[in-house]
Amino acid sequence: MQRYLPYLAGTGVSLAWGLSFIFTRGALDHISPFHLLGLRFAVAVVVMTLLRFLKIIKIEATAADYITLLPLALFQPILYFSSETVGIFLTSASYSGMIMAAIPIFVAILSAIILREHPNRMQLIFILASVAGVIFIIFMDNHSIAGINPLGTLALLGAVTAAACYHIASRKASAEHPPLLITWVMMVVGAVVFNVIAMTQHLIEGNLEYYITPLAELWTTVVYLGVVASIGAFFLYNYVLSKITATRASVFINMVTVVAIATGVLFRGEVVFWYHLAGTAAILAGIWGTNRFAPQPHEYQE
Repeated sequence: MQRYLPYLAGTGVSLAWGLSFIFTRGALDHISPFHLLGLRFAVAVVVMTLLRFLKIIKIEATAADYITLLPLALFQPILYFSSETVGIFLTSASYSGMIMAAIPIFVAILSAIILREHPNRMQLIFILASVAGVIFIIFMDNHSIAGINPLGTLALLGAVTAAACYHIASRKASAEHPPLLITWVMMVVGAVVFNVIAMTQHLIEGNLEYYITPLAELWTTVVYLGVVASIGAFFLYNYVLSKITATRASVFINMVTVVAIATGVLFRGEVVFWYHLAGTAAILAGIWGTNRFAPQPHEYQE
C-alpha cells in the first residue's frame, strides 16, 4: 500500500485543484484576483494556526526554516500566482492553459540539470502525450488564439518557470524538511505578500474598509480555496515530491484539466465533446506511462 500512496496523493491534488476552478470563477466576478489570493492564504494560515493550537498538527518552524524555505515559497505561490494572473489578464484562459501545459516539460529539463533525475525515452514520450492532450482540448475549445499579447506570453512563461522551480525546490527541501512544515511556510509567505498587495490596491482605491466584507458572501469559496486547495493540496503535493521524482509528480498537474472538464459537466451543465474524451485519454495515458516506465531502483523514500 505504501507504494501507491504518492499516486493517491497526486490524484487528490488533481481533484482539489480541478474543483477550485468552479469556486475561483464565481469569486472573481466579485473581487480582484489578488484580493481573492490574500483572503485564500489568510484563511489557510488561520486554520493551520488553529490546528497547531489544538495540537492536531505539530509544526516546529525556526527562523532558519523560514530563511531556507523562502526561495521555495517565492516560486510557489508568489511568483507562480502573480505571473499566471497577469498572463491570463493579458491573453486568455485558453491560451494560458496551453502554455501552462508545458510545466512537465520544464520540470523534466530542470530535474535533469539540477537533480540529475533523467527521464528515459519512454517517459519523455508519455510526458509529451499528456501535454498534447491538454493542448488539444483547449485548442479545440477555442479555434483561434490570434491577437495574443506578447507580454502576456512572457508572464505565462514566467509562471511555467516558477512552477518548475517549485518542483525542484520542494524535491530538494523534502530531504531536510517534512511536507507539513514546507506547506506552512508557503501559506505564511503567501498570506503576507498577497494581503500586502491587495490592501495596497484598496488603499489606492480608497475603500480599505470593504476588504473583509466579501467574506459574508464568498466564505464557502474562500474556505475551500484556503483549506482544501491550499493547505490540503499543497501538503499532498509536497508529500508526493518527497516520494517520487519531480518529473513523475509534475504530470499530475495535467490531470487538473480532466477534473475541471468533469466538474463543469456535473455542476455547471457544460457539454462534453469527442475531443474532450480524446484529450483526456491522452492525459491519463501520459500519467500512467510516465510512472509505469520510471526506473525502479531507489525511487521511494521510506
